[in-house]
Amino acid sequence: MTLLSPGTYFVSGIDTDAGKSYATGILARMLAESGIRTITQKFVQTGNTGTSEDIELHRRLMGIPMQPVDTNRTTCPIIYKFPASPHLSAALEGTAVDTAVIAAATKKLREQYDIVLVEGAGGLFVPLKPFDPACEPHEYLTADYVAEHRLPLLFVTSARLGSLNHTLLSFEACRKRGIDVAAVLWKLYPAGDPVIAADTRHYIALYLHAYWPQARIIEIPKAE
Repeated sequence: MTLLSPGTYFVSGIDTDAGKSYATGILARMLAESGIRTITQKFVQTGNTGTSEDIELHRRLMGIPMQPVDTNRTTCPIIYKFPASPHLSAALEGTAVDTAVIAAATKKLREQYDIVLVEGAGGLFVPLKPFDPACEPHEYLTADYVAEHRLPLLFVTSARLGSLNHTLLSFEACRKRGIDVAAVLWKLYPAGDPVIAADTRHYIALYLHAYWPQARIIEIPKAE
C-alpha cells in the first residue's frame, strides 16, 4: 500500500519538541525508497542564519546530500535569526512573515516532485502575525495558513504522557477550520509506557475513524 498519494502535505505536531523534523525526514526517506520523488520544505525557520538546520537534518535522515533546491533556499525561503515564534522573530528583524513567498516556493517544489512535505514551526496555533485587536480576525495562526491553502495534515504524536490531550486539542482546531487530517505520524521512539502507548494509539485510531475515516496511522521508526 502506498503511504501517501502525490501532493503537498503539511507536517505539524503536538508542540515544538514533538519530533516533527525527525518524523518528516524519516517519512521522506520511506517515500523515496518506495520510488516516489519526495522533497521536504521548512515552512519558516527560526534560530538560524543562511541555512535551515531542519532541512539539513531531513537530508541526513534521507541519506542524501543537500539538493539544489536547498542551496537556492527554495526549501526554506524564510529564515530568522532569533529562535522564537515566527511572528516575534520577524518583528525583531523589522519585518513580517510573507506567506506568499512560502506558497510560491511550495508551488515550485511541487512542479519537480511527486510529494512535498512542508514541516511547520511548532504546533498548529503558532502565530504567523502579531495579534491585532483592530482587525477581524485578530490573529493569523499556522492552522489558518494550512486551512487557507487546503493542505492535508500529517500530525506527529507519540505515546508520551500528555500527548493525547495535545493531539485532541489540535484535532478539534482542525475540525473547526475544515483541515483534512491525512495521517498521524506515530513516533515509535521513545516507546514510552506500553499501557499508555496502547491506549493512546487506540483512542487516536477511533477518533480518526469517526472524523477522518480515510486517515491512517503511519509508524515512524527509530533511525538506524
